[in-house]
Amino acid sequence: MGITGSSEEIYDVVGIGFGPSNLSLAIALEEHGASTPQNPVKSHFFERQPTFGWHRNMLLPSTTMQISFLKDLATYRDPMSRFSFISYLHASNRLVQFVNNQDFFPTRQEFHQYLEWAAAGLSDRVSYGTEVTSIRPVTENGTEVPGLLEIEVRDGDGASSVVTTRNVVISTGLVPRLPEGVTSDERVWHSSEFLAKFNSRKPEDLKNVMVVGAGQSAAEITRFFHDTLPHAQVSAVIPSYGYSVADDTPFANQVFDPDAVDDYYFGTDKSRDAFWRYHRNTNYGVVDSDVIRALHQRSYDEQVRGVQRLHFRNLSRVDEVKQAGNGTQVVLRSLLDDRKEEMSVDALVFATGYDGVDPARLLGDFDQHFRRDAAGKHQVERDYRLVAESDLACGVYLQGGTEHSHGLTSALLSNIAIRGGEIADSIVLRRTERELGRDSSVRSVGIAP
Repeated sequence: MGITGSSEEIYDVVGIGFGPSNLSLAIALEEHGASTPQNPVKSHFFERQPTFGWHRNMLLPSTTMQISFLKDLATYRDPMSRFSFISYLHASNRLVQFVNNQDFFPTRQEFHQYLEWAAAGLSDRVSYGTEVTSIRPVTENGTEVPGLLEIEVRDGDGASSVVTTRNVVISTGLVPRLPEGVTSDERVWHSSEFLAKFNSRKPEDLKNVMVVGAGQSAAEITRFFHDTLPHAQVSAVIPSYGYSVADDTPFANQVFDPDAVDDYYFGTDKSRDAFWRYHRNTNYGVVDSDVIRALHQRSYDEQVRGVQRLHFRNLSRVDEVKQAGNGTQVVLRSLLDDRKEEMSVDALVFATGYDGVDPARLLGDFDQHFRRDAAGKHQVERDYRLVAESDLACGVYLQGGTEHSHGLTSALLSNIAIRGGEIADSIVLRRTERELGRDSSVRSVGIAP
């Protein structure tokens, strides 16, 4: 599997998943090791994909990032990092040309190339094509060994092996969400599989296409369909009265600042509710204004020409999806008058978002060691470590799935450099405490008492 070290080696940390979040953590650990070469943190990461990839199926032409290039894998934590986006541009001999663009927002394709470049620099720390199937305490003669975890890993051939670690960081990404009763097939797609499914079909066979959703991905796919399939009827099914604009103004963007995590984590229930109530429109179910304007311009141009093929079905929902012979029938329901309409489509794309991953699937019986709140969600320390029912010398950290405890940035790129650094600092501090013989359950700096 390409795992570094012998089977008896004990890692300080094992990362599950190697997307941007754990990649940023790997960089923070690497740079800590550069400053303390005599005692580097031993780490390894396991990634289910055969190669590095981040939302490959949404790398649509000309789509841009929604965050500044400075919110990369490292700059907010260390502006001098060799893994910054600026360093990537310099290594690619494009720094001058990028500056001449006078734009804070690179294309999604270029940012993906940056992530690939950074991942390649740490290729010895990751095993691709491997899936972690369980996390459990190490036992000897039926007794748990304090401070050690077994990570069971299955490779592409189905063979399993076990590695031992003192800490694990779970960052397995989000799970695509489809409406209840809807399953993906050759004509029904989730946005997470869009380009792969689109490229598997002949464009001339896509005469009637439909996109469901009101967010950025839905609007981008609608624009892509309209531009790429000039012969097709394109329908956008939107539960609201048109797209809502994303608030990316300076004051609103402060909700993604690193300091905002403290304000959310240490805040009251009332203040946390205010975060979501007032600032959901920075990211959830909203669209960048330039994409909204581009779609409206296309629709208006068609009205001027008298040939309408871009249709916005506002205040509508999908009631049912049926297979009919070689086609797919969609039943739409109007939220205005409850009227139903049935349409035949050649492709139906649900840009309906994602669900977070519950770590209980990997933890199994070990999950009973960790506390949950009144809503059934895991309690999480400020350093993103699960709160244990009793003192545990090992640590289980989450990257993602902590919106309830850490706020809006938990599943976003905006704060990954700082978050990765905080988790790395926590692991290093706890290791130092262990080596000094102190209480291994000591809380990291800045963690709620």
